[in-house]
Amino acid sequence: MRRRHILLTCLAGALSLAIATPAAAINSYNASPAPERTEVGAFLVLYDRNGDGTPDRFDWFCSGAMISSDVYLTAAHCTTDWPDGARFYVSLDEDVQGELDHAAGMGLSGTAEANWFVTHDHAVEGDAHWDPAYGHSESNPHDVAVVDFSDRAKTPADAWSFTPAQLPSANELGQLGSRRLDKASWLTVGYGTEEALNGGGGQPTHPGGGVRMKASVGFNALVKSWVKLAMNESRGFGGACYGDSGGPNFVTINGQRILAATTVTGDAQCYATNVAYRMDTPTARTFLRNYVTLP
Repeated sequence: MRRRHILLTCLAGALSLAIATPAAAINSYNASPAPERTEVGAFLVLYDRNGDGTPDRFDWFCSGAMISSDVYLTAAHCTTDWPDGARFYVSLDEDVQGELDHAAGMGLSGTAEANWFVTHDHAVEGDAHWDPAYGHSESNPHDVAVVDFSDRAKTPADAWSFTPAQLPSANELGQLGSRRLDKASWLTVGYGTEEALNGGGGQPTHPGGGVRMKASVGFNALVKSWVKLAMNESRGFGGACYGDSGGPNFVTINGQRILAATTVTGDAQCYATNVAYRMDTPTARTFLRNYVTLP
C-alpha cells in the first residue's frame, strides 16, 4: 500500500482525530517542533463536501514550502481531484490545527471559516497549478505543483516573515553522488500525522497533525526521479506521514540548506521509508521555471 493519494481517504480519518487531539500532532517518532522553519506551511482547501453547491468544509490537507515571496511549492496530488469550485489557501502558522479548532469553537465553518482565516492573517488564498504531465508515468509521475500568489492582492509575505527555501541547481543531487549525500544531514518538515497506532479492531490509526514539525531522516538511495530516505527510529530518525505530502526534505551541503525533494509516498505505517520527488531533475525544473527563477 502506498501513501500517494491521501487527500480524501486516509487523511480524512486522520484529520478527525487531529481535531480531538491537536497536542499530539507530530509527523512521526523522533520529531520536534519547527518554529524556525517559517518558510514551511500547510496547504488548506475550501470545498463542497456534500455536493449541494455550497462550500462547507475548510481544512488542511498537505504541506509545502515557500520558494519565493509569492510561490509555494507542494505536490500535484495535493491540488488535483477536488470538486469544482474548490479554493486553495496556504498558512505559515505553526499551529494550523489550533486555529481551526478556535474557528470551529466560534461556530464558523466553510466559507465563513476561510474568510476568518484570511482576515486574521492565518491563511492567504492563491492559485494552484500542477505539472500537466502529472500521473502519466509511475517512474516519473511529475508530482509537483505550486500555489501562486503573484496575481493576488495579498501574498504570504504580507502576513508572515520568512526566507524562501533554496532550490537545488540542475542535477545537483546527482553531481554530489550517493556517498556524499549519505554523509550529509537531512531534515523533513511538515504538518502530518503520527505513525500508525493500533486502533479499534486492530486497524491502524494516525492521530495528530496540523502542527509544523521536523525530524532528521537518513539517506537511502538516489534514483532518477526520487530520493529515498530512512525513517529508522533506532538511529534517531523520524520521518513523514499522512499530511506531509508536498513538504520539504532539506539537505545541508557546505553549510547551505537546500530543498532537495518534496514528500510524495512511503510505507503505509509511516515508520520505514520516505520517498521524495527530486527538485533538481529536468522534469521538475521545466515546470518550476514558469513560476520562479531557478539556480
